[in-house]
Amino acid sequence: MADNGVNKGRRRFLVGTTSVIGAVGAVGVAVPFVASWQPSAKARAAGAPVEADVSKLEPGQQMTVEWRGKPVWVVRRDDAMIEKLKSIDPSTLRDPESAAPQQPSYVDPQLRSIKPEVLVLVGICTHLGCSPTFRPEPGAADLGGDWPGGYFCPCHGSRFDMAGRVFTGVPAPLNLEVPPHRYDNDNIIVVGEDEEAA
Repeated sequence: MADNGVNKGRRRFLVGTTSVIGAVGAVGVAVPFVASWQPSAKARAAGAPVEADVSKLEPGQQMTVEWRGKPVWVVRRDDAMIEKLKSIDPSTLRDPESAAPQQPSYVDPQLRSIKPEVLVLVGICTHLGCSPTFRPEPGAADLGGDWPGGYFCPCHGSRFDMAGRVFTGVPAPLNLEVPPHRYDNDNIIVVGEDEEAA
C-alpha cells in the first residue's frame, strides 16, 4: 500500500496538537462550570456561612471575619477575663441575664458563648451602628479605674463587658448581638449556621 506522499510525522504532530488544544478547551469550559457551584460574593454577603479558624488565636486576642457585610469578632478569653465577667455586679448591667433576643438560645446567657473561652459577637453597637473598640485591659484609666475590660464605643460612649453585655447609663439599649454559629471542630467556627440545626 502506497502512502501517496503522506508525511506520517506531520500527521502525528497535528493529531497531538489538536488533542492538546481540545484538552485545554475542555479545562477552560470546566473551570467556570465548577466555580459556579460556589456561592457568589453576593450570596456570601447575603448570609452564606463563613468559617473562622481560631487555632492561632492566643488568649486575650481578637480576630475579625465578615458575615452578611458585618464585622464579626471572635475573642479567645483567658481565665482572668472569664473570672472578671463572673465578678461584675449585675446591677451595673442593663441586661445581665441576656433576656433580650440578641443571641441564640444555645449560648450561655451570662458568658454569651457556646464554649466559655471563645466569644463570637457582631461588632456593631446597638445604639447607632458604630463599631466599638476592643479594650480588654481592666482598669484602663481613660475608662475609669473600675473598667473590667470589654468594648467601648467611641461614637457616644456605650460600654460593653467581655461578654458583649451593655452597662447601664449608656446610650446603647441592648447587648451586642451574638450571631448564629457552630463548631465544625475544635478550631473551626462556622458563623451563620445554628448549633441546634447542625
